[in-house]
Amino acid sequence: MALHPNGVNHLAISTTDMKAQLTFFAQVLGCPTKALYWMHGVDGCYHGFAELSADSYVAFVQHPDNSEKIEWGITHAGNGALPVTRGTMQHVAFNVDSSEELLAMRDRIRANNIQVLGPLDHGFIQSIYFAGPEGLSLEICVGSDIDEEAWIDPEVKDLCEITDAEMKALKNPEEYKSADELLPNPDFDGSQPHMHYPPGILEKVMSVPDEVVWERFSETQPPVVNQAMKS
Repeated sequence: MALHPNGVNHLAISTTDMKAQLTFFAQVLGCPTKALYWMHGVDGCYHGFAELSADSYVAFVQHPDNSEKIEWGITHAGNGALPVTRGTMQHVAFNVDSSEELLAMRDRIRANNIQVLGPLDHGFIQSIYFAGPEGLSLEICVGSDIDEEAWIDPEVKDLCEITDAEMKALKNPEEYKSADELLPNPDFDGSQPHMHYPPGILEKVMSVPDEVVWERFSETQPPVVNQAMKS
């Protein structure tokens, strides 16, 4: 089996109202709250998790400096058809297993006095659309494996300046064979994607050996256990 991520463990969304987000996902969508704690290594910051499945969650990050400002078309799209700044989440689509569940979710959301658009059929998925707190643009869909031979449009491929050879590689990623020895971080290259830190800090952080990061920065004790140990 080819090595690649097999799903989304958690999608972390910024919030200034953790209670409102967890309440919405529990009451409106039926997703139980599974974790709520001080975010590891970040002063004054809360981290909350709402469960989609045993290995997939929607997470929220309430940082004391999070902005409450929403600029449609810049920070938020508003719906699945509108623009937003590159690199941000345009919308997120959750999965259900059947058309019956899709309709039941539509009714559950409407029963909580929230408008829902759909369902509508996209061919390989069927979807409903609605909004969440703080301007979230949300979708729930049902579907199956996508047939790439049918759903990669040659016109759009050309507009994206993807050659036939490049598309072949995109459809068939090279397999990765693990090295016999641990690979260290490459030297910093500003042309490559990299995390944002204040000047000079990124180089220091990324130069720390993996085993040191593991030993110094791992936090494995649940907060309730920690509190019990302190009392």
